[in-house]
Amino acid sequence: MNLLEQTKELCRLYDIKPARSKGQNFLIEEKIYDDIVAAADLKSDDVVLEVGPGLGFLTAKLAKKVKRVIAVELDDKLAEVLHTGLMAQEILNVEMVNEDILKILDKPKQAPFLKGSYKIVANLPYNITSIFLRKFLSETENKPELTVLMLQKEVAERIIAKPGKMSLLAVSVQCYAKPEIMQTVAKENFWPEPKVGSAVVKIFLHPVPLFNKDKEKDFFRLVKFGFSAKRKMLKNNLAAGFKISQEEAEKKIIEAGFNPKIRAQELSVADWLKLFKCFFSASYKPEG
Repeated sequence: MNLLEQTKELCRLYDIKPARSKGQNFLIEEKIYDDIVAAADLKSDDVVLEVGPGLGFLTAKLAKKVKRVIAVELDDKLAEVLHTGLMAQEILNVEMVNEDILKILDKPKQAPFLKGSYKIVANLPYNITSIFLRKFLSETENKPELTVLMLQKEVAERIIAKPGKMSLLAVSVQCYAKPEIMQTVAKENFWPEPKVGSAVVKIFLHPVPLFNKDKEKDFFRLVKFGFSAKRKMLKNNLAAGFKISQEEAEKKIIEAGFNPKIRAQELSVADWLKLFKCFFSASYKPEG
């Protein structure tokens, strides 16, 4: 029985109706599962966090490679399928967590799996991608050493964007890590077939943080102001956000070495750091 047949049979047995609202499109191509595992550079003593394990095909492959897998699944029926399947295969190194990963991250002290070194490997529900990345890269104190995710192709391309096509999401990810698309995955490799293509993304944490934790809030306030109105020039957005004149904003932009007519999408992370130094120098007093 191939993966498509297994998937349909498990859904029939457990009366599972894949919900688009939960991002439940099951990967049915074994080679891509193997590619995801290979991309994670797994070692026998690794601990892996898998979010949205679904029917457990990736979980089983991960468990054979590493010391421990923590599988976090929100859906009760899918959690039941996963537990039963793992028991049937006598896979004992998987810890099942039947909860919402985003709620867990709001109370990190209740998540012992976030202590120590770990990697994230997941066919992530697409509806939580942005908030998931933000929480793990910026808000979680103990960050994963490596992350490999299956993402919507359009989101993956936004994450790896270069100056000219940068976005708030791209800056938010690239401040903490270097993202790389390992491969694209056609929508025909899923059941039910989604409307969009996907991509496997590997995210390497920067070995040294680009700025101190105490500057993080102000840095992202600057970036959010910069992207607040997509079609406007950066000086207009920054003037409105910081409640200063356009002339003052323009002066800061020129001081950082940029064209006063530049737009936010044209700046790299390094450029934002230059601009940050100009806006938050000793002579500039941020609000709040």
